[in-house]
Amino acid sequence: MKPYVFITRKLPDEAVEKLRAKYDVKMWEKEDVGVPRSILLEEAGRADALLTMLSDQIDEELLSAGTRLKVVTNLAVGYDNVDVEAATKHGIAICNTPDVLTAATADLTFALLMATARRIVEGAEFIKAGQWKSWSPLLLAGHDIHHKTIGIVGMGGIGSAVAKRATGFEMEILYHNRSRKNDVEMELGATYCSFEQLIERSDFVVCLTPLTEETKNLFTRDVFRRMKKTAIFINASRGPVVNEEDLYAALVDGDIAAAGLDVFAKEPIDQTHPLLGLSNVVAIPHIGSATVETRLNMIQLCLDNIDAILSGKEPKTLVNKEWNK
Repeated sequence: MKPYVFITRKLPDEAVEKLRAKYDVKMWEKEDVGVPRSILLEEAGRADALLTMLSDQIDEELLSAGTRLKVVTNLAVGYDNVDVEAATKHGIAICNTPDVLTAATADLTFALLMATARRIVEGAEFIKAGQWKSWSPLLLAGHDIHHKTIGIVGMGGIGSAVAKRATGFEMEILYHNRSRKNDVEMELGATYCSFEQLIERSDFVVCLTPLTEETKNLFTRDVFRRMKKTAIFINASRGPVVNEEDLYAALVDGDIAAAGLDVFAKEPIDQTHPLLGLSNVVAIPHIGSATVETRLNMIQLCLDNIDAILSGKEPKTLVNKEWNK
């Protein structure tokens, strides 16, 4: 009997053709609806491998149900939805998709920064609503980007790529990270500083930190109050690093000028969420890596990792290095 692989979202048929030739593969067919928890638990009990999304909770309950489960490949670079320690305990390999999405996510992050600073979405809605009646000097006037100071919280691969893009705008680059990045400092002229210094000095505060116990609720009302009143906050990491009630209050009261958000504490975000009612918020639906080329590369990396594990080989991007020790 062929090993069984369950994929929690519908992927292009051509992408999984090679895997189907070797394994019994089943996909959740509803593109716009996540697989229900009860079905995911049932499939985990049958599967040798799971290909999961960031919205799927891979916790102790699921991992202990996976009596045949050998590998979970997560279609994301982050894996805060996975209990890695529990997976290791159960002898299950966890894989992710780093590197292949770095450039696309950096492009989107900088695009979000630009759209927020220059009020692009607001301007597009303004003209569609028939409100453009004449030209005036300060009509939808935004904020300069060139020669401003960008502060990047989380200088991993994506943060470094965003910093590289900032050099094209001749921006001063500040960053805060768990460890200093000497290569980034040498190559891009970035300056390491404390979190407190970064939020006080930056015109653009860009959050790209992973979600951990230390970074959860990192951005609170107190933090926003210490930013410049002209500062723009960009979050392309994970929603829970921000206290959204505090961000809303900061935007309404003028503690900061605007925010660009690709991620939210609860996703999908409801259209009645208070942040969506603010004109100085640009909100997009977690599309940091959403280009056709990048998503296909991410899918292929997940499939390659599944094939490697089920064939008794080393996967390309193993998260829990101690899995088979």
